[in-house]
Amino acid sequence: MSDIVQLEISDRIALLTLNRPDKLNALSYELIDRLMTLLDAIETDHAVGAVILTGAGERAFSAGADITQFSGSVRQGTPTALRDFVRRGQAMTARIEAFAKPIIVAVNGIAFGGGCEITEAAALAIASDRASFAKPEIALGMPPTFGGTQRLPRLAGRKRAMELLLTGDPFPPARALEIGLVNAVVPHEELLQAARALAYRILRHSPLAVGSVLAAVTRGLNMSIGEGLIVEAEQFARLVPSHDLGEGLAAWAARRPAVYTGR
Repeated sequence: MSDIVQLEISDRIALLTLNRPDKLNALSYELIDRLMTLLDAIETDHAVGAVILTGAGERAFSAGADITQFSGSVRQGTPTALRDFVRRGQAMTARIEAFAKPIIVAVNGIAFGGGCEITEAAALAIASDRASFAKPEIALGMPPTFGGTQRLPRLAGRKRAMELLLTGDPFPPARALEIGLVNAVVPHEELLQAARALAYRILRHSPLAVGSVLAAVTRGLNMSIGEGLIVEAEQFARLVPSHDLGEGLAAWAARRPAVYTGR
């Protein structure tokens, strides 16, 4: 069971791989729980500065929820379905969205349902040119439940999101790029390389500053501009006494590369 999500750490990057390729990396309860456990460990690991999340195999990032397992919860009634399925899935995407280190989703294939919702929640995403996206929950007689009714309209705009949510039709990576769901589309064989390159561009900066940007943006999106500006100021205030801010300013004055410590 520990291999249901694989973890590799190198060069300050944690590579997490959803590992149910025979099930198109469907999000079973066990997979979600294991992913959450690994995220907890990575967040406090000072050897990790960024995370790449992808799927095993050539066909899918994740085809979404494990429908067989979810159906069993539905048969047990509303309280069980809400507890085991909805709250678990929403906790996962909220954890990804609010993670203190940048998470880059490398979409290597199908990203349907919950797989698309993970992509929506992550700070950054790069898609293979073989990727395919969809919000197919409507075909099951239900809305998305891992945050898709809330995050996709914020990313894509209300009317574009409504079309995808109400039709359930698949859409290609070019459309995902157009609506802001992903940052880039690259040739399939270059996907992880591109994700790592993006991670390295972030890792050259202070981890404290990176965390502050993530926190300010994630919290501010759900606030008025005035409230968001207060959060922005709070994040800056936290860095004023830090080594990294002093080092960044000193390095700029001396026209030399900064050496950040994360303190």
